[in-house]
Amino acid sequence: MTDAVEPDLWLAEEHQGIVKLCFKVKRSLFSERSPYQQIDIVETRGHGNMLLNDGVVMLCERDEFAYHEMIAHVPMFVHPAPRRVLIIGGGDGGTAREVLRHRSVDRVVMVEIDELVVTACRRHLPTVSCALDDPRLTLLIEDGVRYVAEAAERFDLVIVDSTDPVGPAAPLFDRAFYRNVAGVLEDEGILVTQAESAYYDRDIQRSMLADQRPFFSRLHLYLYSNLTYPGGLWSFGFASKGPCPVMDFAPRRVADSGLALRYYNAGVHYGAFMLPGFVQEGVAGVLDPVPPAAVGGPGGEALRERKST
Repeated sequence: MTDAVEPDLWLAEEHQGIVKLCFKVKRSLFSERSPYQQIDIVETRGHGNMLLNDGVVMLCERDEFAYHEMIAHVPMFVHPAPRRVLIIGGGDGGTAREVLRHRSVDRVVMVEIDELVVTACRRHLPTVSCALDDPRLTLLIEDGVRYVAEAAERFDLVIVDSTDPVGPAAPLFDRAFYRNVAGVLEDEGILVTQAESAYYDRDIQRSMLADQRPFFSRLHLYLYSNLTYPGGLWSFGFASKGPCPVMDFAPRRVADSGLALRYYNAGVHYGAFMLPGFVQEGVAGVLDPVPPAAVGGPGGEALRERKST
C-alpha cells in the first residue's frame, strides 16, 4: 500500500488585477461568514496557519511578528510614558499581545467590530491571540468609529490595526474618524495606522495622511518588510500631538525593557523612518521632515543634550 499523496492545493491572493501571491495549503481549519466578511484560516506548508478576510491574507504564523512588533513597539518606545492604549481592530490579538509586553501599560481597550475574527483566532492562532485574556485588556465587540466618536476616556496611544479601506474598515480611513481619534488622545498622544503598500497604494497613503494632517502637529510614515503582503514592503502612519519618532526616541529604553524581539530593535526603528526616494515623492508636501540621522540616529541623544547646553 502506497502512502497517500497530498493534494496540490494553492491559495492565490490577487492584488489590483496585476499581481498574485500564492501559498501552498495543507487543509482548511476554519471557514465561516460573519455579518461583515468571509473569514478563513488555513494550515499552509511553510508559513504556518494563515488568516484571510474576504480572501485577503491578514497574517501568517511565520512572519506575523514583524507586523505586530512594528505597529506596537515604535509608538510605545517613542511616547514618554504610555499607560493607556486604544486598539481599533486587531481582532487576531497580535497588536494587543505586543502592547501588553510593556510593564508601563495599565489599561488596553481593544475595539473589534467582528466577533467571529476573535473567535477564529482564539481557536486556531493561539500564539497570536494569547494576550486576549490579560486582565489589563478590555475587549469590546463594537464599531470603532462609533467608539471614538462617543468615548469620554482619554488615551496615550491609539493604534488602528485595520484591514484595507474596503468593507467594514473603510470608515477607519476617513477624516472625521481621525478628528475624533485626536479628540481621545492626551496632549502627547500618538496615533499609528496601518498604511498599505508603498508600491501599490500611493494614492491611498497620500489621501490617508492628508486627512490626518489637520489634527496632528507631527506626521510621518515608516516602513517594514514582510512575506505575506503584496510587494513585501509595507507601511504605517505615525501621527502625534508632539513627540517626534526620531528625536524623542531613546534607544536605551529598548535595551532596558528586556524584551526579546524578533524584528524590532533600535536600529530598525531609526531606519524605518528613512524613506526611499519614490516613497518621499508619493507623500511630498504632506509629511514632516525627519531630523538628520546624525542627530536622530544612535548616539543622537547625547548630541541633542550638547546642543541644548
